[in-house]
Amino acid sequence: MQGVIKSYDPGSGDGVVLCDTDLAEYDLASDAIAGSVFRMLRQGQRVIFDLTTEGLATHLRLGSEVDMGTPGFPPASSSN
Repeated sequence: MQGVIKSYDPGSGDGVVLCDTDLAEYDLASDAIAGSVFRMLRQGQRVIFDLTTEGLATHLRLGSEVDMGTPGFPPASSSN
């Protein structure tokens, strides 16, 4: 899934991601940035994420604008 960080508290690790497709809000899982390139998050930052069975955003990672399907960017093409 793709979205933007709505809020993030680096002290507690609590935060909310706003999903691009349905504008649903997902709380961050306690391990959401563990093992990722992120050390902290900022409001408005674009991310790709997965959902846990409990409906929490986890495994946050960066994606290029093309990967995210951002309007105005052409879709990724596979060239081998």
